[in-house]
Amino acid sequence: MTLQILLNLCVAMVWMLLHDEWNALTFMLGYALGLLIIFLLRRFFNARFYGYRVWAIIKLLYLFMLEMFKSCITVIAQIVRPKITIQPGVFRMETTLKTDFEITMLSNLITLTPGSVIMEVIPEEGILYVHAMDVAIHQEDIEQTKRLFEKVIREVMG
Repeated sequence: MTLQILLNLCVAMVWMLLHDEWNALTFMLGYALGLLIIFLLRRFFNARFYGYRVWAIIKLLYLFMLEMFKSCITVIAQIVRPKITIQPGVFRMETTLKTDFEITMLSNLITLTPGSVIMEVIPEEGILYVHAMDVAIHQEDIEQTKRLFEKVIREVMG
């Protein structure tokens, strides 16, 4: 992947040198041309085309922002109620992710969404203990979010 990125940057720089214009538009055109060339020659590289991983990272960021927005709305709705009806609690959640980096990324993404905190991780068994602001509401949402995050994390790491 690193070789592909460096090659793409070299094509963009050569494009700028050939056009004798040093501006962002010329660089972006050269970068797009390099991206197309690398995509067409992707079978000659040992690694997968890096555009797939970049797209997976963009999907992960989008998914995180969407989940952050939804959980912020849920937390705000709980806060502005005149009577507090939350039932905080801890529940166990299992993950299918294997490496420490993947489990750490999942834990951080879940913790960064409001209303939930990862309290403990047992990476050997793939178990996470989650504290939720309102277990009755959040447990189902956190499980669904976990499944979405796991899928996209596998795409990023694969």
